[in-house]
Amino acid sequence: MIDASLASGLQDRYVLERELGRGGMATVYLASDLKHKRSVALKVLRPELSVTLGPDRFRREIETAARLQHPHILSVFDSGEVAGDPGAPPRLWFTMPYVRGESLRDRLRREGHLPIEEALRIVAEAGRALDYAHREGFVHRDVKPENLLLTSEGDTLVADFGIARALASTDLGTREHLTETGIVVGTAAYMSPEQATGDRAVDARADQYALAVTCYEMLAGRPPFAGPSAAAIVAERFRTPPPSVRAARPEVTEHVDRTLQRALALEPADRFNSMSDFVRALSGSDAPASAATVTFPAVASRRRVPLVLSGLGLAALLGAGAALLGRRVERPPPPPHPPATAAPGRTAETRLAVLPFENLGDSADAYFADGVADDVRGKLTAVPGLEVIARASSVQYRSTSKPPEQIARELGVRYLLTGTVRWERAGGGGGSRVRVSPELVEMVSGGAPASRWQRPFDASLTDVFQVQADIAGQVAGALGVALGDSVRQELIERPTASLEAYDAFLKGEALTQEFIAPAANAYQQAIKEYERAVALDPGFVAAWAQLSRTRSTYYFNVAPTPALDSGARAAAERARALAPDRPEPYRALGDYMSVVRLDNTASLEAFETGLRFAPADAALLAGAARTEARLGRWEAARERLVRSAALDPRSATTWRRYGLLLMLMRRYGEARTAIGRALALAPTNLDLLEQRAMLGLVEGDTAQATAVLRDPPHGVDPTDLAVYFAWFQDLYWLLNDDQQRRVLAQLPSAFGGDRTTWAIVRAQIYHARGDRALTRAYADTTRLEIDRQIRATPADAQRHVFRGLALAYLDRRQEAIAEGERAVALVPIARDAFIGPYIQHQLVRIYLLTGEPEKALDRLEPLLRVPYQLSPAWLRIDPTFAPLRGNPRFERLVAARVN
Repeated sequence: MIDASLASGLQDRYVLERELGRGGMATVYLASDLKHKRSVALKVLRPELSVTLGPDRFRREIETAARLQHPHILSVFDSGEVAGDPGAPPRLWFTMPYVRGESLRDRLRREGHLPIEEALRIVAEAGRALDYAHREGFVHRDVKPENLLLTSEGDTLVADFGIARALASTDLGTREHLTETGIVVGTAAYMSPEQATGDRAVDARADQYALAVTCYEMLAGRPPFAGPSAAAIVAERFRTPPPSVRAARPEVTEHVDRTLQRALALEPADRFNSMSDFVRALSGSDAPASAATVTFPAVASRRRVPLVLSGLGLAALLGAGAALLGRRVERPPPPPHPPATAAPGRTAETRLAVLPFENLGDSADAYFADGVADDVRGKLTAVPGLEVIARASSVQYRSTSKPPEQIARELGVRYLLTGTVRWERAGGGGGSRVRVSPELVEMVSGGAPASRWQRPFDASLTDVFQVQADIAGQVAGALGVALGDSVRQELIERPTASLEAYDAFLKGEALTQEFIAPAANAYQQAIKEYERAVALDPGFVAAWAQLSRTRSTYYFNVAPTPALDSGARAAAERARALAPDRPEPYRALGDYMSVVRLDNTASLEAFETGLRFAPADAALLAGAARTEARLGRWEAARERLVRSAALDPRSATTWRRYGLLLMLMRRYGEARTAIGRALALAPTNLDLLEQRAMLGLVEGDTAQATAVLRDPPHGVDPTDLAVYFAWFQDLYWLLNDDQQRRVLAQLPSAFGGDRTTWAIVRAQIYHARGDRALTRAYADTTRLEIDRQIRATPADAQRHVFRGLALAYLDRRQEAIAEGERAVALVPIARDAFIGPYIQHQLVRIYLLTGEPEKALDRLEPLLRVPYQLSPAWLRIDPTFAPLRGNPRFERLVAARVN
């Protein structure tokens, strides 16, 4: 039943349609948002909560919660208050997306318990959302089945962040209120012990406890603790240890049971250190949250501003993205070019791979083991006479079951360095120790692998850098490589005098090496860790360099602000001032000049300087290749990538970059081979999936392109796949009706939290579907968002061209053309052969939308004469160019052979 006074108070903004449900804290209605023409869920708090919270506190917490943007968080749209009856408090309300589906509580009431695999998936999705919120400074405090929503597509959404946080700032979270189920901060059956005792120091581990209770209930059909009242449930929790879930459901594995037991520990200190650790342990993965499959790229693959460089494929060439791809290739095809020969004085016998060191300590310390291996690899790279395989090719063998002979064969090396690391933290003021046990393994022709050298190291933590130097020196000695005085000095050089700074640096490295392109919060946290490292040690060169690179990446992917621009440059210059003869500062400068300043000449100069100090650095070679391409030196770029691939032969990122480069150069047969090799290494990579589809389009094979979308491999979410194609490469038009609907159902959180991306994708899809009203509505949202961005970065060509596209959808013809032409003037093809064609491609779209076919052809013809993704076959398929079909000039263009 609709509350008449509430409906009257909201009538200017919302129309209440029906009640969806009510609980201890609020009543929820289905409502129509009059301004945005959408359905929303409108939640109205109980009057007593309005009194307790007060409008100001409620508004602050809801506004803060509204900033949380994550694919598995039910975001907040709007909030406010409505006057109550005379003498009564105001009615506080907020709105959320209306989700078609049900709550987990509804599902449990109907089915009792869930299939094990599905329960673990729900926990994993909710856990990722909560982990994100924790890193943003939020603790939910009321995780329970009622607050986990299951969409009709099968996704999990965590709801009610703002309410739980607002309640926590009142005096409700005390033991005296435990009997008021639904009003206390946390529901008794799911409430952590520290919440139940009124402990004000509640942190993220309280949410971990509640999610573990929820998982237990999904598996066993009931919570682990029960009683006739809230107080009895709490008392039972303190009297008895958590029961085994296997007692209720024997088919649950012992591993899952042990994981839940730990997460349900009475003391927070006995639980997992973070929500991500809990989720990872529950899945059975031993890899740390920071585990990387590819190296941290100069620019990650997920571009926050829609389409833009991603449409050009720049993100794929520069970065590392993940997800999806067709069938798995069992054996990679041969490389399109033989591996580059060793430099003078080197032989195949001195090629070495440092594999990930196994962490034998707490899983939370895995990043430290990675750091030890990386630093040993870095020191060995500096030894003349050794050629060390790059990290991206080595790191994929973490926890592998492959025998050493196979790994060595795949990497093209004779020697493997393996090892274990245990960090023994000492309490009570005692000194922590680190135990490293490396082993150098040689592949002996015709026999089993032989241990060439092995030695355990046991040292205080303060001596970890000496251990790394000793390992590198002794490995070089075991290989018969003589070390000069300067090299010995370099080996013993400490990156920092502060172990705390080193720890912060390694945590930053872990965040920036995530396989799926890091989300905005991951970049932010990494920047904070690097900033902490340089604050603790202002002379920490590597930390300054990585701080610069991460700021540049964040600028490119998320927030192009003047502060990030100046901050990235200042950090790179600081690194160079501290160490003008090391390669790290020049990689940072090369990235900054390339992706922030678009100064390709300065970028290449920086990379070349770095290569003088480290000629066999695969990352520097790849960076130089990217800049060569942008300068229009395509063959030079190809040659550098061949060399990079020789040093990093198992890097899918390198082969993906190489395949894209060849496709843009219209060497389609070679591109297919390179992309096939990359797919064999990373068959679920998003960029590779899209490259495979694009290869079909440039060759006129629509079936190949749509097959990628129609038949995703096992484990790939069709919605994620559709979103990626709509987001990048302007391929929204390849989606069928169902796929388009999936994309349109997504919130901004599915697009990295960027409303510009979300809005322009929706505008383009609605335009393709012929819905003029919604096209205009979302084009206007795009315009408003981009106007704000342009005020911060007025010379950003990408934002100008997409502002022009939005204006074209709004029928503001002259303004649209002016914006598009301004963008091309800012970055013409002559200035940047990689970005320029894409900007010009968007101007072609603007001309077509504004009824200027001849001007469109003037700009389209040059795109078929330079390296770019468009081909005559593509033009015949892409409906964007439908207005040109039948035009004699266009028909002659697509009939011509373009080599």
